[in-house]
Amino acid sequence: MIFKSLCRHAGIGANSYLIDSGKARVVLDSGMHPKHEGEEAIPHLEFVEEDTIDAAVLSHAHLDHTGTIPLLLKRHPSAPLFLTPSTRDLAIAMLHNSVNVMSSKRIELGINDYPLFHHEELEELESRFEQRHYEKPFDLDANGTLRGTFHDAGHILGSAAITIEGEGKRVLYTGDISFAGHTLLKGARLPEESVDALIVETTRGAQQRAAEYTRANEERRIAEAIRAVIERRGSVLIPVFAIGKTQELLTMIHQFKSKKLIPRKTPVYIGGLSTKMTLIYDRHLKGSRRHFPDFEIMHDMKLETGNRKRRGPIPLHPGCIYALSSGMMSENTASNTFAAQGFMENQKNAIFFVGYTDSETPGYRIKTAAKGDLITMDSRLPRVPLLCDVETFDFSGHATREEILEYIIKVRPATTFLVHGDDDAVAWFAAQLKEHLPSTKAIVPTPGQEYAI
Repeated sequence: MIFKSLCRHAGIGANSYLIDSGKARVVLDSGMHPKHEGEEAIPHLEFVEEDTIDAAVLSHAHLDHTGTIPLLLKRHPSAPLFLTPSTRDLAIAMLHNSVNVMSSKRIELGINDYPLFHHEELEELESRFEQRHYEKPFDLDANGTLRGTFHDAGHILGSAAITIEGEGKRVLYTGDISFAGHTLLKGARLPEESVDALIVETTRGAQQRAAEYTRANEERRIAEAIRAVIERRGSVLIPVFAIGKTQELLTMIHQFKSKKLIPRKTPVYIGGLSTKMTLIYDRHLKGSRRHFPDFEIMHDMKLETGNRKRRGPIPLHPGCIYALSSGMMSENTASNTFAAQGFMENQKNAIFFVGYTDSETPGYRIKTAAKGDLITMDSRLPRVPLLCDVETFDFSGHATREEILEYIIKVRPATTFLVHGDDDAVAWFAAQLKEHLPSTKAIVPTPGQEYAI
C-alpha cells in the first residue's frame, strides 16, 4: 500500500492525500489554500492520473479540506465522494459560497481562471455525494478491496476520521480532531486498535497550552468580559468562522444568558455566511452528538439578522453582541466591514477573538496592535484608528498537541505521517515520537513522493 501527499505547500492549506493499495485508489480531501490564489491554492491533483481513483473521501466542510472537491471529481468522473450527511449539506453551502467569492476576486484581483467551477457544475456533482454514517463500514471500491469506516472527529458538525482496511493493512486518517469537545458538540470517538499507518493533523504542535487552562474558566472569563462591556453601554464584536466557531459561540452565549452571567435581553446579531451554516446545524439537530440535544440555535436564541432576513448593513447599537464572519476579519467579509465603519473607533466597544488569525490578515493586525494604532482593514480604503478594547480567548477546535501525542502512542502505528501543521508544529511531534515511541517511523511527507505502508 502506498501513501502520497498531494499538497502543494507544506503546513496547513490545500489538504489532499492518496491511498493506493495497488488494486484500489482513494483520495482523502481536496482543499483550497486560504493564503494563496489561483493555481497556488490548489492541491497537486495532477499527481494522480485522470479517472484512475475509485473514490474520494471528505473529512469535513472547512475550505482547506473541501474547497477543490469539484475539481477532483471532474478529473475523476467515475469516483463517488463519501462523506457524512451533515458534511454533505455544509460542504455544498460552502462550495456555492466559494463560487461567489471567486467570482468577486475575478473582477477585483483580475484572476481570469476564477471561478474554478460554477453553481451549475456543483449541482450536477451533488449526485455523486454518497452519505455514510459513523461506525458503519462501507466499500470504497466496487470490488470491496478497501473498506472504510467513519468515526466522529469532534472538530465540527459532521467531521470524520476514517479507518481504511484492505490488503492486510489498517490505515487511519484523522482529518481535524478535537478530543475534549466544545460547548455544543462532544469530543472525538476514535478507535484505539493498533494501525499500520496513522495520518494525523499537527495543527497545535507548536503551541503549549497553560497548565492551569480549563475550558470552563475560559468560558467564565469571556462571559465576564462581555458583561463588563455591556454594562458600560458598549458592544462586543466577536469575529467567527462560519462553520463551527459561530455555532459554538452562540451556544456559549445562550448558556451565559440562562445562567444570568450576561443580561438575558442582550441582542445577538449574526451575519455573513454564518446564518446559512447555523440553519444547517439546526437541521441536523437529531443526527449529531450534542451536549444540548434539544437546543435549536436559530429558534431558541431569537437571533437578530439571521432569522429576520434583514437586508442592508447590520445596524450598530450599544449593548449588543455581534458574532460575524469571517474569523480572521478578511477583506470584504461582514466582520471586517462592520468593524471598520465606526465600531473600532468607539472606546466603549471591544473586539474578542476566539480562534486562529493568520499573520497576513486584518484580524492579526488588530490582535497585535496597540490602542490608537491605525489599522489597514481594506487595502482600498483609509486606515482605521483602533480605540476599542481587544482581547483573545482560547476556544480552539483542534486537539492539543499532548492529546494527539497520547493518542498516537495508544494506537502505536508502524508509520506516522505528520500533516496539517507548520514546520515548528511537525518538528515538535517528530521529536516527541522519537523519544516516546521510537518504534514508529515519523514522516513529514514531501508532496508527490510515494511512501510504502
